[in-house]
Amino acid sequence: MSTLVRYSVEAGVARLTLDSPGNRNALSVELVNQLHEGLTAATEEAGVRAVVLGHTGGTFCAGADLAEAAGRDPSDVAVDRAQEMTRLLRRILELPLPVIGAIDGNVRAGGLGIVGACDIVVAGPASTFALTEARIGVAPSIISLTLLPKMTARAAGRYFLTGEKFGAAEAADIGLVTIAADDVDATVKSLTAAIGKASPQGLAASKALTTAPLLAAFDRDADTLTRQSAELFVSEEAREGMLAFLQKRPPSWAIAEE
Repeated sequence: MSTLVRYSVEAGVARLTLDSPGNRNALSVELVNQLHEGLTAATEEAGVRAVVLGHTGGTFCAGADLAEAAGRDPSDVAVDRAQEMTRLLRRILELPLPVIGAIDGNVRAGGLGIVGACDIVVAGPASTFALTEARIGVAPSIISLTLLPKMTARAAGRYFLTGEKFGAAEAADIGLVTIAADDVDATVKSLTAAIGKASPQGLAASKALTTAPLLAAFDRDADTLTRQSAELFVSEEAREGMLAFLQKRPPSWAIAEE
């Protein structure tokens, strides 16, 4: 079995590095499983004060692995994927350790949900972000639970609908990321050094204060949004949208620019 999430620990920092360049670190079943394993290992390793979630290659995360769904019953895929995403985002929020996203590459669709779930996010100059769900006939249903509390209302109203790309500076301005940095590694090192001065109990309790409203929203809305996500995934428009994406062509409903 390939290693899709690399795990290492140094100086009280557990690093989880998404390393699946073949599918642009898309959220395949195995990658998600290995990410959960890494989060568990970090909580169980003595002395760890923070988790840094990074990536290899030019993409942090491309969202759902649409190619992996081929050949399976769409209804089963839809439910499984929706539940997997809900569980992963909640896991990051509930982790008693701070999670720092270290991004210097592309982030698309469900990958932005992970960004929203991180406690602190540093984005480098090569970073681009886009919520492309509407372009394939679905919506950022589940990931709205971590994005809407972080992004400004005006920004969400724009980028949820247009699918436009934006960079690190804009992401910082609208609250999606914490810091737009020229040097991601140096900035992350400074943050983890500051976190290393805190006690485990203090970190866990302080993080819980910041994530409580998001977890309350999960308790209230996650089941409904999971069902919505699954229903959209198996719709006729979504079938056309995903097929067009895989075939690298415009979907049938796209209006050509004049």
